[in-house]
Amino acid sequence: MQDRRENARDKVIYGGVAEIGENGASRECIVRNISDKGASVEFSGSVDLPREQMSLRIARKGRSFLAKVVWWRDNFVGLAFSGETPAPPVSDLEERLRKSEIKKRQLQRRIKELLGER
Repeated sequence: MQDRRENARDKVIYGGVAEIGENGASRECIVRNISDKGASVEFSGSVDLPREQMSLRIARKGRSFLAKVVWWRDNFVGLAFSGETPAPPVSDLEERLRKSEIKKRQLQRRIKELLGER
């Protein structure tokens, strides 16, 4: 089968959520490959998707995309991105914890210096 894509896609395995329709219905999926222009996703079973617009959220990348269905075969779907949607707010807990651990180590070193320990 000839590949007609403009851009090469990177093979990945990312968890994703496809937001389908205006009523907010969503389905989990697996992103199998991705590029700046589109992606191939796999659903756990057959799915009824809109041909117009849908949203694909990839938590691992912290991004959401507006997408149009280009092709559809069983539970595999090819999407063309038409734009990026604003990412949902992400908890900053991990970043705050990482910074806290760094600060803790710095303080421990400083205490040892002041006490004359090496």
